[in-house]
Amino acid sequence: MTMEGHNVTETTEEADVLQRATEELAHVQERIGSRFRRAEARQRAARFLQGVLAPAERKNGWQLAEHVGEQGPHVQRLLGEADWDEEAVRDDLRTYVVEHLGEENAVFVVDETGFVQKGKKSAGVARQYSGTAGRRENSQVGVFLLYASSRGAAFLDRALYLPEEWMSDRVRCREAGISDEVGFATKGELARQMLARAFAADVPAGWVAGDTVYGYDEMRLWLDEQNKNYVLAGGAVHFLHIVHVEELAGKTSAVPSAFAPQFVPWEPLGVGARRGKPPE
Repeated sequence: MTMEGHNVTETTEEADVLQRATEELAHVQERIGSRFRRAEARQRAARFLQGVLAPAERKNGWQLAEHVGEQGPHVQRLLGEADWDEEAVRDDLRTYVVEHLGEENAVFVVDETGFVQKGKKSAGVARQYSGTAGRRENSQVGVFLLYASSRGAAFLDRALYLPEEWMSDRVRCREAGISDEVGFATKGELARQMLARAFAADVPAGWVAGDTVYGYDEMRLWLDEQNKNYVLAGGAVHFLHIVHVEELAGKTSAVPSAFAPQFVPWEPLGVGARRGKPPE
C-alpha cells in the first residue's frame, strides 16, 4: 500500500469513528431528554455534552459556552437553575454504562479529586487537601464512583464533599444553593451512599476498590455485611483484630495465610500478574 493509500484509509476510519460517536451522542441525548422539562433546556444540555466532549483545552462554564456558541453564562444557568432531574440523569447514565460495559467481574472504584478554586462562594470550597494540587489548597473536593471492566471504564456517580465549616454556617449554605436538609457526611459516607445505590440497582461487579481514605473499619465491615469482595488500602498505622483460628470456620478465604496457613493457599502476585481459579 502506498503512503497516499494509507492516509486515505486512516482518514476513512477516523470519519467512521466520528460518525458513530455522533450517532451515539444523539442516542444519549434522546435518552436523557425527558429529564429536562423545557425544550430550551434540552437543547442546551445537548450542546453542553458536545462541548464537554470537544477538544477544548479548558472547560469552565464560560469557555464551554463560547465553544458551543452560547451568548452569556447560559451553561451555568443550565447546571444551577434549569428545571431538570439530575438524579434521574445519573440513573440513566448508570443504565447506559451497564449496557455497554457491564461484566460480572467488573470493579467499583471509589476515589476523590480536588478542584482548585479562587474565592469562597463555590459550594464546599475550603482550604483542604487536593490530590490535583498535591497539597492543601483552596478547593472543592468531589467523591466519585467509577465502574471498570475489561470493556472499558466510566463514572457512575458523584457527590460533593461539604466540610464541617460549611455545615455549621447555614446562611452560607443557602447562598450557595445547599438546602437545609443536607447534613455533614464524610467522604467515606458519601462513597457508601453511592455504592448502596449501585448495589440496589443490581449493577454487576465482583469487587470494590479504594485507597486509604476509604479503607477504614466501618467501610470494610459494611462491605462484609453486603457480601461484597473488596480491596481497600490501609493507612501506615492501622490496627487489625486477629481472630483465633477456631473462629475461622467458613470464612478463611478472607484471611492471610500468615494467620491460618493450613486453611488458605495464598500466593504472592506482582502488579499486573494473572491469577488462575481462586481456591475453593
